[in-house]
Amino acid sequence: MVFSSETFLFLFLPLFLSAYYLTPERLRSWTILIGSYIFYCWWRADFLLLFIAVTAWAYGCGLLIDRWEGQARAKTTLVIGVIGCLIVLGIFKYLNFFMDSFAALIGTTPEELGYHWQLILPIGVSFYVFHAIGYIVDVYRKDTPATRSFVDFAAFMALFPHMIAGPVLRFRDLTDQFIKREHSLPIFTSGLYIFTIGLAKKVLIADTVAPIADQAFSMANPTAVESWLGAIAYMLQLYFDFSGYSDMAIGLALMMGFRFKQNFNTPYLSLSITEFWQRWHISLSTWLRDYLYIPLGGNRKGSARTYVNLFLVMLLGGLWHGAAWTYVIWGAWHGGWLAVERYTGWAKKAPPRLISLPFTLLLVLIGWVMFRAASVEGAFTVYGGMLGLNGIAPGIEFLANVTRENILFLVLAILAVCGEPYFKKLTDAEISAEAHGFEVTGNGIAVARPSLAYPIAMSLLLVVTVARLSEQSVSPFLYFQF
Repeated sequence: MVFSSETFLFLFLPLFLSAYYLTPERLRSWTILIGSYIFYCWWRADFLLLFIAVTAWAYGCGLLIDRWEGQARAKTTLVIGVIGCLIVLGIFKYLNFFMDSFAALIGTTPEELGYHWQLILPIGVSFYVFHAIGYIVDVYRKDTPATRSFVDFAAFMALFPHMIAGPVLRFRDLTDQFIKREHSLPIFTSGLYIFTIGLAKKVLIADTVAPIADQAFSMANPTAVESWLGAIAYMLQLYFDFSGYSDMAIGLALMMGFRFKQNFNTPYLSLSITEFWQRWHISLSTWLRDYLYIPLGGNRKGSARTYVNLFLVMLLGGLWHGAAWTYVIWGAWHGGWLAVERYTGWAKKAPPRLISLPFTLLLVLIGWVMFRAASVEGAFTVYGGMLGLNGIAPGIEFLANVTRENILFLVLAILAVCGEPYFKKLTDAEISAEAHGFEVTGNGIAVARPSLAYPIAMSLLLVVTVARLSEQSVSPFLYFQF
């Protein structure tokens, strides 16, 4: 069940929100927990046991660390707790990859080595393992107290808006919100607006430009036009798909009174790779910074160590995205450029915007080709096409599978990215107290003022998006595979 499915929109969400608001406030964590487990079981019920086990493991480690505060046993528990979480991730996400790679290295197959398993990746495992690790480390660092309420902690881990594909949350940011959070019609409406924007990003833009990327990356010898259109289409598809999911998660959480932090901030308008990672998947990049980069020494142990740390963190960040060499290379690509920018000072004194913006976009685009390709060889096939090695003009096969509508929405997506600062400013202004019937004047006096334009626009957007949704099959979010 995905957020952009009719089952979620017209069955699960109305039933859950009804149950949530009918439940007494002190018991709402139970409603969240049960509802989120039902949401997860819609995919596969058996992996719920693994999810609960990781939750209980992190909860127990937190209590032990708190009990043994200041003792050597606390640090031992920290190490064991983190290793236990990583073992879960390693077995289910990377065991197949490492066995395949090892077998290929020695010229045999996994079956000949006696390895016959093909483990299924539990949905959301990369995210909930990171949530668990973050909690254990935060308790040890005293950034958050160990919670005594297993229900609140389990509800945090399972909170369905973020449990499948983020944002990567930290319990310390939501601790107080589980104790007390504000519910009101304006807050609920704001959440609905944000959810609607995210749904439109996914259904109207991401899913409509996806066929261009799918066609280009499936071709044996794509031409220059096909390769560039496919790469740009995927670049936009991924952004509107993932930022759309994040908006929907933030909106859903707000409907329950939770306030999640922003996860994207116009990343395709960045002037450097360093700035890009300050704007793209912010919750992940800050998690990697706080729980990996800084513990490795950050920039405190000399320039050479800083470059190594940047490269290593992005290499592991790439591997976190998927158990394939394409993700490792993608991580190395970004890690290398972060190190180069650190060495040259590019991020602080970038050339004029007309140079730095397109150059940064080109670097990001080159990385996305490797990220999207099914194999390293497939990525270099597209790179070759981008260089014109297979001709320039699009072929009959490409034109037959890409419609004018796909191209139109590709252009609209580009315009949307260019105009994003304006739209973001407008949306942030409207999704505020002023947008719900009050205007705060310069002298602080609130004057009633009905605001109808934005609600009408959001209502029309929701209707158009749902109508579009009914015409097409359900398309899972791209980050579900991670």
